[in-house]
Parts: sequence; structure tokens; C-alpha cells
Amino acid sequence: MNDEQLLRYSRHILLDDIGIEGQQTLLASRVLLVGAGGLGCPAALYLGSAGVGSLTIVDHDRVEATNLQRQIAHSVARIGAFKVDSIQQAVAALNPDVRVTPVAQRADHPLLDRLVGQHDLVLDCTDNFATRHAINRACVRHHKPLVSGAAMRFDGQIAVYDPRSPASPCYACVFPDTELAPEADCATMGVFAPLVGIVGAMQAAEALKLLCGVGQALTGRLLMLDGKRMQWSEMTVTRNAACEVCGHSHAAR
Repeated sequence: MNDEQLLRYSRHILLDDIGIEGQQTLLASRVLLVGAGGLGCPAALYLGSAGVGSLTIVDHDRVEATNLQRQIAHSVARIGAFKVDSIQQAVAALNPDVRVTPVAQRADHPLLDRLVGQHDLVLDCTDNFATRHAINRACVRHHKPLVSGAAMRFDGQIAVYDPRSPASPCYACVFPDTELAPEADCATMGVFAPLVGIVGAMQAAEALKLLCGVGQALTGRLLMLDGKRMQWSEMTVTRNAACEVCGHSHAAR
């Protein structure tokens, strides 16, 4: 690290669990973030400010006025722009050393299969089950840890699924794609603005911990937030041997 980086990241370097070595690890890390909306905005800003060296952001949507209530990386001036380009500008304003690669495409199976293997870790900041399951399959196939978050109304949740650990469930173990609930979105159900900030920031925290090997990750644990009562609850989640994605008798597809 140069003198400017030593100053910029000094508060991380002061942490015994991170230090210079951990910060250098972050600077060399490659993170894939899928979804540039309410969760993706705070996650990207914190990953960028913390010094993750390479950040690829995937989303095909454009910024709309209704996004600005909660999607804090976007601005009035960037209404109509691709969200990935908007976040690229926001991260660059915080930390121009971070290499942000915007991918203004829908996160389909071929794209995910190509990108996931090129990164150290994946954040799922999307808002629909089909894409979440596609991300999960790609992560299982390429043995990449997945930090998954969700937020709707006043309720949020976050978990880590790490196929590098034999005991870790995958997303499909906990939310089988044969048992999908009806899709819900912010346009019809609403979402409490700070809620996505809380969950998105926690996704960034879990990603940084995983990259640096700090503490205990949320692997095998599902945290759920009741935003009205501001109360967290925790559920232990286990691997399903019969899972069609990661189960012993099934190949990831």
C-alpha cells in the first residue's frame, strides 16, 4: 500500500483482526454484486469505501424517481441512467481506486455462470426468487460463498451460504424452488426506506468478514429483522441432503 492508502484505510489497519495484511487482502479481492437497488446501493458503497479492489455490479434496470426513497447511491441527476452506471459514479466519488465494472444486463444463467467463477464472493441484492435461485446455482457450481439479503415492508433477512463448507446449506436448501411463494415487489407491497440500508450494510459487513477471515460468518444461520419492533430473531438452517442443487445425489445445475 502507498501512503495515501495507509491513511485512507487507517481505521481498518488499527483493527487487530484486519491490520495491513487484511486490508491488502481486501484490495486484492474481487466481489460480484447482483442487484443495484435498495440492498445493492449501501452494500456497494461500503464495499467500495472499505477498499475492495474490484467490484462487478450486475443490473439491467434504470434509475426511476420512485427508487430515490431508499436507493441511496442514485440521485435526481441520474434518473434514466442505468443503475450500474449510477453506482459506479457513486463509488468512484468515495474511492476512485476501486475498479467498478458495471454490467447492464439481466442476471441470467449464462451471465452468472461466466461471472461467478471470476470472483471471490457474491452478494445477492436482488428482489425476485428466480434470480436468487440462479445466483445460488452458480455459486454452488463454482464453490463461491454467497451473502444473501432480502427486505420487504418492515421485514428483512440475511444469511450466508458457503459451498466451501460441507455443512453449509445452499439457498435452495432453505427456500426450495419447488415451494416458491408468490412474487412480491416494492411497487405493490412497499418497503421501509432505512430497512434496505440496514440489511445491505450487513451484507457488506459479512462479505468483508469472509474476505478477511474475521469472526464468525452467518453460515448456517438466518437472521430475520422485525423492523417495527427493531428486533432480530435467528434460525439455524442446515444442509438438505436431498437438495436438488447441493444435495449429495444431485449435481449443481
